Amino acid sequence: MKALLLYPQFPQSFWSYDRFMEIAGLKAVIPPLGIITVAALLPQDWEVRFCDRNVNHETEADWKWCDLVIISAMLVQKPDFLALIQKAVRLGKKVAVGGPYPTSVPQDALDAGAHYLILDEGEMTVPQFLEALTQGKAQGIFRSIEKPDVTLSPMPRFDLLQRDAYFMMAIQFSRGCPFNCEFCDIISLYGRKPRTKEPNQTIAELQALYDLGWRGSLFIVDDNFIGNQRNVKRFLRELIPWVKQHNYPFTFMTEASVNLAEDDELLHLMSEAGFYAVFLGIETPDQDSLQVTRKLQNTRNPLVEACRKINQAGMLIYAGFILGFDGERSGAGQRIQAFVEQTGIPQPMLGILQALPNTALWNRLQQEQRLIADNGMTPVGDQNNLMNFVPTRPIGEIAKEYTEGFWTLYDPANYLRRCLQQCLSIGSVTGRKQTMQFPSGKGLRLVAQVLWHQGIRRSEIRMQFWQQLWIILRRKPQVLNMYLGLCAAGEHFWEYRVLARERITQQLGYDPLQSALPEQKPVLVNT
Repeated sequence: MKALLLYPQFPQSFWSYDRFMEIAGLKAVIPPLGIITVAALLPQDWEVRFCDRNVNHETEADWKWCDLVIISAMLVQKPDFLALIQKAVRLGKKVAVGGPYPTSVPQDALDAGAHYLILDEGEMTVPQFLEALTQGKAQGIFRSIEKPDVTLSPMPRFDLLQRDAYFMMAIQFSRGCPFNCEFCDIISLYGRKPRTKEPNQTIAELQALYDLGWRGSLFIVDDNFIGNQRNVKRFLRELIPWVKQHNYPFTFMTEASVNLAEDDELLHLMSEAGFYAVFLGIETPDQDSLQVTRKLQNTRNPLVEACRKINQAGMLIYAGFILGFDGERSGAGQRIQAFVEQTGIPQPMLGILQALPNTALWNRLQQEQRLIADNGMTPVGDQNNLMNFVPTRPIGEIAKEYTEGFWTLYDPANYLRRCLQQCLSIGSVTGRKQTMQFPSGKGLRLVAQVLWHQGIRRSEIRMQFWQQLWIILRRKPQVLNMYLGLCAAGEHFWEYRVLARERITQQLGYDPLQSALPEQKPVLVNT
């Protein structure tokens, strides 16, 4: 079998870092781990070609060569995903699809013409698919309620990647999350019992990347790295001597729940292992909204104090915030802005709540008949879509707070000020690498571009840039890479805030920053 594996393009989004990638001479932030794990599950006698369409496109020769096209996608990749299925069908190719999007909304892939739907987790369903092929079945849907033992998961095919096109490499240690946030689809996709790989299994993946020549930052893509705290500590205790022995070839970033701040031992181990950043799902400083959405882990201790502790452990904080929870009080956007300023989080991902398919939120809103079936926009995906349900306060008010908040938070002067504030608040770590690392050969270009764009070209922040750079060099030179990397990312966000405003304006029919809010009555529901 000759299989062409394709990963669809992302639209320009918060996480695409388009302008950053351009000035750094890169193509994408991280590689798609799911589909290269599927590649490792295929028979060894198959011929496999892989194209991440965010890096380079497949050729017409690839289409002619293949017998089978395999495509994996997330919801935000919907347009290119469906177009690829349709092209493959037109060319007479068999199409197999998988990943979070078709798992959540299988009908879309069927309507586009996909022959095989390999849903849920591939370790369980790829063997079902392969068995169907050997039996000559022309189509099929393969599902599994049972969750795989990830200690048996194969090593991803890192060799298929064009590694020099990415800002970071990626591995996965665990799947699942123990919490029960109403809006989150992770627990519906992967369950509430976090399953982890063995420490030696994960270190073997790191060794493979090391042997392939990768040096730099590495993203552990777990949706909650600390979901199983006992096992993550086992892993970290084996990781620390490995990174020391290899002279700290990687620095790590991951996602974790805010209760990370409650475990001093875990913070210390992550610091020792070389973790330089963590993404936190803070969502909102409003305690009543956290209760409504069942994010109770964020209510146990003051969130500002949690951020301070994580900073002191030597880690930069990225964080997500959401507007539009049921019962949310006016001014939620302003309260998020105040929280971000207080904590100095440089890149707050501010989004409008979406009801994702099969989540507890989706099911509740469906029962309350509040879901909007088709509002003419992509129903789920990027953070600047209006909600796909009827909210409890006026949609214009939420849109205004979102647009105003995003516009203000990513004002160039405000953004640079927070970059400095965050870098200065990070606890000192001596004797080891623990900062953002640029891929080999890309650092000098990136620094030169930042100096040109912000130190010379952008007159509105030129003086601020040089003053802050001098402060970093004088007071904390060990975080210089991190600081310049954050500055470079600003080039993306200053373009993206314009796009976000345009998208909201298009959906509303007016610019929320220039128009008075129309009269709207809130929807009253029992939450």
